[in-house]
Amino acid sequence: MRLYLLKRLLLTLPVLIGASVLVFLFIHLIPGDPVEVMLGESASAADRAALRHQLHLDEPLSVQFGLFFSGLATGKLESIFYHEPVSRKVFARLGATFELALAAMALACLFAIPLGIVAALRRGRWADSLSTGFALLGVSIPNFWLGPMLILVFSLKLEWLPVSGRGGLFHLALPALTLGLAMAALLSRMTRASLLEALSEPHLTAARARGLSEPRVILKHALRNAGVPILTIIGLQFGALLSGAIITETIFAWPGLGRLLIEAIQTRDFPLVQGSVLAIALTYVMVNLITDLLYTAVDPRVRLEGRA
Repeated sequence: MRLYLLKRLLLTLPVLIGASVLVFLFIHLIPGDPVEVMLGESASAADRAALRHQLHLDEPLSVQFGLFFSGLATGKLESIFYHEPVSRKVFARLGATFELALAAMALACLFAIPLGIVAALRRGRWADSLSTGFALLGVSIPNFWLGPMLILVFSLKLEWLPVSGRGGLFHLALPALTLGLAMAALLSRMTRASLLEALSEPHLTAARARGLSEPRVILKHALRNAGVPILTIIGLQFGALLSGAIITETIFAWPGLGRLLIEAIQTRDFPLVQGSVLAIALTYVMVNLITDLLYTAVDPRVRLEGRA
């Protein structure tokens, strides 16, 4: 276990370095000047030159790259626009993004897993068709359309839920539904497919022959065997929720990491963009590691030391 953890943690280093290099290079290809955004078009050439020198934007790209990695390694990477450490801005918004992602994931699991189980047990019947229709609908509706429609219906028309902002459960309902619908659709189909495969295993026939009840056969044996693929989808999609939250957070003015990233792009705040993307990449990697560790709890036959 310790060797596996050490190996996986070491593998995260090239992933993060590669992500930081790509982000650093791509962000400099975006049109626009952060100095002009900060000072405005009416600023004098001398003021622009002074600020550009202060921010090291007049240095060659290689020098800026070295300063970026130096600041990243020492934790002194500073936002150009806010004049604050990037780590402080990122951690201040990270909690809101995790809250939204966890709510969306919980909502997806609450509806998708029971729906997938019913679809597998009622294969070819109306419940299976209903599950297929829900999955097709969920993956077909984009977030940037679903979010405004939910606002129009539940916030403006019915006045049941707030339009935007972060507060209690009522503020969380619409963003979580918007973010979790596509996840629920995918998870329901994976649950159905995995359970159908598990139900065809010979040992389930032996379990029935021993006199076990059908609910116990399904819940204790079949669903547990189907747990690894389901857990894989949950782990991968949770990381995708963090990046997919960018659109949802913008629509609902949710003060999370995704909205911070959009603000940083608009202000051409290069260090803040890089820090936000690296935080998302690190979270994605850690979620995948935790998912691998949970495999042994779901299926004892999995041995982490033997995994690549």
